[in-house]
Amino acid sequence: MKYIKSILLLLTVTFFGSLAAYAQDNYPANYARAPRFKALLFYNKHVEEAHLQFAEQTIDFFKRLTYGDGYILEVTDNFSAYTDRLNDYDVLIAVNDAPVSAKDRAAFEKYMENGGGWIGFHAAAYNDRNTKWPWFNKFLGAGVFYCNNWPPQPALLDIDVTDHAVTKNLPASFVAPASEWYQWDPSPRSNPNVDILLSLSSRNYPIGIKDVVKFGDFPVVWTNRDYRMIYLNMGHGDVEYLDATQNLLFVNAFRWIVSRDPKGNPFEK
Repeated sequence: MKYIKSILLLLTVTFFGSLAAYAQDNYPANYARAPRFKALLFYNKHVEEAHLQFAEQTIDFFKRLTYGDGYILEVTDNFSAYTDRLNDYDVLIAVNDAPVSAKDRAAFEKYMENGGGWIGFHAAAYNDRNTKWPWFNKFLGAGVFYCNNWPPQPALLDIDVTDHAVTKNLPASFVAPASEWYQWDPSPRSNPNVDILLSLSSRNYPIGIKDVVKFGDFPVVWTNRDYRMIYLNMGHGDVEYLDATQNLLFVNAFRWIVSRDPKGNPFEK
């Protein structure tokens, strides 16, 4: 009996000692007792094959980040069904689509103007002179689609800002998997409120086999400081998640947007 009591006492001391360690400010880990935040991922099924392939793999990528109930992820191919409750979500993940109807656009504008979070990939930002949504260009901090290389191919990317939370643990340059790279007119670099984080290196020029881009400013990742948003031009085809450096970039971008929630940084809770 005395032996059993000693064991129980040891277990009790160990348990409460562990709790005390967790409570210390200098303890390196911060374990969540519940999901930290809520995200809505939306995509379009009725798009070209390469954009659907990217969407399917992106869903899998973000689902894997929820392992252990780190956050709640909801996935939909019907954005219109959620426009009345966008405020339920701390961040929107726009994979290959953007709001189209007047109601959906108005809801998205209201959400973003009031501190909502957005991480958008590739076609989620595509717009041209027929889109007729000037607010979206204000939100992106850029003009409309101007040109692109074809077919998709790998490209050398340069980090423009090395001390940003999204880029600080990335190499100064790296080769990204094959993608269709968009150029914009005017470039987001001309907007004083935009921070360009990564650009297509000029060492790639000329880039393309069928459609060849020979020169020009080519930002591929940026954030508009007027909103809690980040855009990543990657997102064409089924090879985007084969590179660890680019995957790290995606995680960094996602985590950074979530961390800036006006309600507080959920990673500090």
